[in-house]
Amino acid sequence: MTKIVVALGGNALGKSPAEQLELVKNTAASLAGLIAAGNKVVITHGNGPQVGVINLGLDFAAEHDKTPLFPFPECGAMSQGYIGYHLQQSLENEFCKRKLNKKIVSVITQTEVNANDQAFDNPTKPVGNFYSREESKKIENEKKFVFVEDAGRGYRRVVPSPLPKKIIEQDSINDLIDTDNLVIASGGGGVPVVKTEQGYQGVAAVIDKDMSAALLAANIEAEQLIILTAVDNVSLDYGKTTELPINRLTVKEAKQYISENQFSPGSMLPKIEACLEFVSGKKGRTALITSLGHLDSAIAGKIGTLICE
Repeated sequence: MTKIVVALGGNALGKSPAEQLELVKNTAASLAGLIAAGNKVVITHGNGPQVGVINLGLDFAAEHDKTPLFPFPECGAMSQGYIGYHLQQSLENEFCKRKLNKKIVSVITQTEVNANDQAFDNPTKPVGNFYSREESKKIENEKKFVFVEDAGRGYRRVVPSPLPKKIIEQDSINDLIDTDNLVIASGGGGVPVVKTEQGYQGVAAVIDKDMSAALLAANIEAEQLIILTAVDNVSLDYGKTTELPINRLTVKEAKQYISENQFSPGSMLPKIEACLEFVSGKKGRTALITSLGHLDSAIAGKIGTLICE
């Protein structure tokens, strides 16, 4: 039996409730196969599109209907519950078809970040509505938000993306795993919190979900981290006529390719860095990057990129 953390991309979950519920049926089928093979699996997921929709809707309601303004951390927690609900339902239905007896639970997860993380001095993650320059300046003055121009489409609020330091609910997650539950945790990287004299406090930020997945995998003593994305393999010269898929990648090779700027900062680079963080932490760990639709083939070694020492 192998203990595995599987990280699902937020974009793979759809942009609407109906689309997401349909997509997670295939997700459930792929993951059920992994569990049926005797592996102990913990699931985490992104939430980029979902938290964006929630934030946009609640911001619009606050601006036009004068409903209470919901802070960004609360939007993150809502997205964890919404995605967890869909994953639980789809997995339960799939397990029923396969006559698998497995309990499933989602944990609303907080992730501690360092209040002095340099990311707080350089917000980079766009969230929420598009505004004109005049509107953004007004909101900036009123609410102390930070705005940037976004690809000629208007101005958007940006929030920091600090590194995860501690998963607050880790002990509860471990207890649930030990009692043979399939756990869904650390969605969207976890709701970011900082420790203050009064206790933990949510902050407006977005934690990279793959780095949180690597931390979660290390904390539960997993042997493997699987990151599911839109492509079957990591590639060199991605998008060029010289593109070359990689089936196996050592830590040393990965670091060399990073120095050569082979991996895009906005997509594959964070995934590679998260895998390196996990694999380098303890001898014998491996990481796998592949697509959700071809997970079975990747497990069999036919496709996908395996990262190891």
